[in-house]
Amino acid sequence: MLGLGPLLKPYLPRSLFWRAFLILVLPILLLQLVVASVFIQRHYDGVTAQMAGSIARELNFALARVNRAETIEDARAALDEMRLPFNFEFGLDEEEALVPDETRALFDVTGSVIVETLRTQLAASFAVDLVTFPKHVDARIASNKGVLRVLIPRRRMNAANPHLLLVWMTVTALALTAVATIFLRNQVRPIRELSRIAMAFGRGRSLPFRPSGAEEVRRAGAAFLDMRSRIERQMESRTRMLSGVSHDLRTPLTRMRLAVAVAEPGPEMEELSADIDEMERMLEAFLAFARGEEGEAPAPVSPVDLVEEVAADARRHGAEVTVFSQIETPDRRQITIKRAAIKRCLGNLVDNGAIHGTHVALGTRLTRRYAEFTVEDDGPGIPPERREDVLRPFVRLDESRNQDLGGGVGLGLSIALEAVRAHGGSLTLEDSPSLGGLKVSVVLPR
Repeated sequence: MLGLGPLLKPYLPRSLFWRAFLILVLPILLLQLVVASVFIQRHYDGVTAQMAGSIARELNFALARVNRAETIEDARAALDEMRLPFNFEFGLDEEEALVPDETRALFDVTGSVIVETLRTQLAASFAVDLVTFPKHVDARIASNKGVLRVLIPRRRMNAANPHLLLVWMTVTALALTAVATIFLRNQVRPIRELSRIAMAFGRGRSLPFRPSGAEEVRRAGAAFLDMRSRIERQMESRTRMLSGVSHDLRTPLTRMRLAVAVAEPGPEMEELSADIDEMERMLEAFLAFARGEEGEAPAPVSPVDLVEEVAADARRHGAEVTVFSQIETPDRRQITIKRAAIKRCLGNLVDNGAIHGTHVALGTRLTRRYAEFTVEDDGPGIPPERREDVLRPFVRLDESRNQDLGGGVGLGLSIALEAVRAHGGSLTLEDSPSLGGLKVSVVLPR
């Protein structure tokens, strides 16, 4: 059984509803098969054999009367006497030769039982035709006066309408399965709703939700709401704390800038002013990373217009940026995202590419399932073994991409990664096949 699981796994449904549906339906189907098999093989076949045995005894009696008759006319007269009591149609062919044979339909379940019963209980060779007359059995029996022909009503050899039990069982099973499916769907719906709300929260959207369904599902929904509330309170508290830190730090920086402005010009003052500018840039970068654009609400955005805007901003700062787009869904040209967060993400990536290379290619691809943004440059790139490190906050790789050129603090890729994760997407680093530098791919689900 342990080896059977991996073989069946690709063919089993993945959703909870269809797995529960199989758990519900398969026992019903197996019960139907078992009951049908037992009914046909034990009860129905037994009744058919008993009824066919009774007919075989009557045929033996008629055959004995024919064999005892002195002439063929006496035999035919005896058959006429038995026609009404036996409810058979008799005939006697003096010249015909009998060839033992049996003819029955492929799906005639009781036909084989009838033939086998006649074969074991008739006192002469015979031939049976169960096809020519659908409601009768055409039997031909060898006698000393010729071939005895007997047309027997089929209902006298097996039970009438035996399929009604199976039909009623099937109809009842289908009706009960339909009712159970409706109740099952109602039980699975709250789980699907909880999954949808949790996925939306993972993408930065807080949608209204009321727990419903079974007690266990309601508990899971209440636990999710409690967890979401704690996370939102924590994020709000962090934002307030960072706002206070920002205010407290900007005050001394402002005093320092005023002191530098009124001081006598000189090399020391220029260096101090540059340090103040650097501290302000570091403070802005840190606050942007910690805040994560959390106050922004998702809205429909055209990815093509967004990358054009990012490229235009980069060109105003002297960067050489090429833009290309691939739209596979012309009927759906927008995606729901936090516009400012993704723009900041792409802007950081384009700025990094412009600092460490001379040319940047910014592209977008829109499919039914996701939106993909790519940023490529012709710079030195990042070694594969260090790509995971540069996604961490405050990590700078001076030896591969000289961060001092841009005055960064190692938060550009971290801010981009946080923005992508807030949308439930992914960010990957790889070699650029066209420009030879670094290629950053951002994939956002639709």
